[in-house]
Amino acid sequence: MTDGDPCFLSIAEAASLIGAKQISPVELTRAYLDRIERLNGTLHVYVQVLHDEALAAARAAEAEITAGRYRGPLHGIAIGLKDIYDTAGIPTEGGSKSCLGRIPAKDATTTRLLKEAGAVLLGKLTTWEFAIGGTAFDTPFPPARNPWNIDHDPAGSSSGSGAAVAAGLCAMAMGSDTGGSIRWPAAWCGLAGLKPTYGRVSRAVIMPLSFSLDHAGPLTWTVEDAALVLQVIAGHDPGDPASANQTTGPRWLSRT
Repeated sequence: MTDGDPCFLSIAEAASLIGAKQISPVELTRAYLDRIERLNGTLHVYVQVLHDEALAAARAAEAEITAGRYRGPLHGIAIGLKDIYDTAGIPTEGGSKSCLGRIPAKDATTTRLLKEAGAVLLGKLTTWEFAIGGTAFDTPFPPARNPWNIDHDPAGSSSGSGAAVAAGLCAMAMGSDTGGSIRWPAAWCGLAGLKPTYGRVSRAVIMPLSFSLDHAGPLTWTVEDAALVLQVIAGHDPGDPASANQTTGPRWLSRT
C-alpha cells in the first residue's frame, strides 16, 4: 500500500471523493485496471477482466453524476464478482472445465442490483471448482494467491474475491459462503467479510452448492463498506425460494 493510492480507498472514502468531484469514476476505474494489469499475472485473482466494459460503465456513471443523477454510495465504485455469479453476456464458468464458454442469458439478482446502484464491474474472480473442494492446480485457471505472501493461500472458494480486495484490485468483491468461504478469505486476507442472515440476500442465478447453506455476501476493507453493500443487495426476491419476505426482525419476534 502507498499513501494516496486510490485503489486502497474504502467505498465510503471513494464515494465521498466522487460526490465532491475530487476523483472521477473513470480515473478510479483506470487505476484499478492498471493495477490489475500489473499484478494479476502473479496473484491470479481475475479470470475475466472487462477492461472496455468497465471503462464504458465508469464513463456512464461519471456522466450521470455530473448531471445530478447520483444513485448512492456505490455509484462509480469498481467491484468484482466471484465467478459463480451469473452475468448476462459475460462468461460465468465456476472454475470448471465443464463450464468453459458458458455465457448466461441473464444476471444474477445480486449482479443486477449492484449494476442498478451504479457499480462498475471490473471482472470475474477466481473460485474453487463449483465453490467446493480446495485449492487445485488442475482447474482451467491458476489458484489465487494471498497478496500479503504469495506463497500462501487466500483461503476458501471466494479466494479470488478476498485476494482481489486485499491487493487493491477492486473496492469490493462478492463472494459466497457455504462452509466458510466468505469468512476464511476475510480472516486470511485481513478484510471485513459479511455472511448475511440466511434469506437476507438473494442467491437466484448464482451457481448453487447447497440450497440450505449457501449465502451470498461481500468482502470489503471495512464493516462500514459491507453495510453499504448490504443496503443495496438485501431484500426479498421471488426468484430465491428461501428469500425472506419481511422488512422487520426475525419472524418469531412478531408471533402472537
